[in-house]
Amino acid sequence: MIQYLVVLLDDTSTSFCHYSNNRKERNLIPLDTLKAGIIYAMKENLNIQFVYPCYELPVEYLETIDSIDHTDIQPACNADKGDVVVLDGIADARRIEFRAGVAYVLRTDKSSLFAEADKVCELLHKADRLNIVMTDAETFNDEDIEKYKDVLKILSSTIESIYLSGRSVQCNLLTDRMMLDKMNNCGAGDTTITLAPDGHFYVCPAFFLADKEDAIGCLNYSIGGLESGLDIKNSQLYKLDHAPLCRKCDAYQCKRCIWLNRKMTYEVNTPSHEQCVIAHLERNASRELLQNIRKHGEFMPERDITEIEYLDPFEIRNQRDGL
Repeated sequence: MIQYLVVLLDDTSTSFCHYSNNRKERNLIPLDTLKAGIIYAMKENLNIQFVYPCYELPVEYLETIDSIDHTDIQPACNADKGDVVVLDGIADARRIEFRAGVAYVLRTDKSSLFAEADKVCELLHKADRLNIVMTDAETFNDEDIEKYKDVLKILSSTIESIYLSGRSVQCNLLTDRMMLDKMNNCGAGDTTITLAPDGHFYVCPAFFLADKEDAIGCLNYSIGGLESGLDIKNSQLYKLDHAPLCRKCDAYQCKRCIWLNRKMTYEVNTPSHEQCVIAHLERNASRELLQNIRKHGEFMPERDITEIEYLDPFEIRNQRDGL
């Protein structure tokens, strides 16, 4: 059931997930389209998330946006009042003053994450919530496993010390799994759809913004529009109960990115080996963090993360089936 409408205010709106937005030419959503999108959301009882570009919007746009309850997703270069602020690399943290109650998204490639783990720890001391997104997750390989384990240990140690100081911090890679008792994935095409400046709906911003060479036949793959209505083909495929591997998995914090699924496996409901390995490394690190915090006293006694011996559930399935 669709619950959220993501509205891209411009072709150059910031990316807050795995996909990249390489568009440079501004194309502001027409004001009539913006108003129609808000009316659509009101009629369908949807929560709106506005995604901003790196420039100030005209006053009439800001007034229209403020006419309805919403969430602002803003880039660091234009983050005066964002509920979610996107840092496109560690250096972007210098642009902003960290504010209480704001969720920060750090988009970074794996090599930068591996090399700058100490700087990420500094952000954990400043933010109430930090979501870390690996922008080149599809290139993750076996050689990266130990490096990522080390990064997760460094971040985990920092989070543990912050908890012991009496302050709590949330980090999607480590604390989310401790808090969850079911899957909390991206929801694109299932609970969330995107409205682009062209007036059409898309499964997520990536399906509108992606470069042709990355699109794998999905470039400008709209799922309806404000005039024609929503039309998601094979909508069941975006749902968890139609994902054979994911519906039995307990890496609840996994993004299960629909775009990466489509890009890497050609199926929206099938995650890649890379996504699974990354998610299970995080799951295992969350288990260790939970155990370490409990050494200092009772902490979330109702939660339990069992030990596992695999990083990709597909491997277990193959072994079970004798493949």
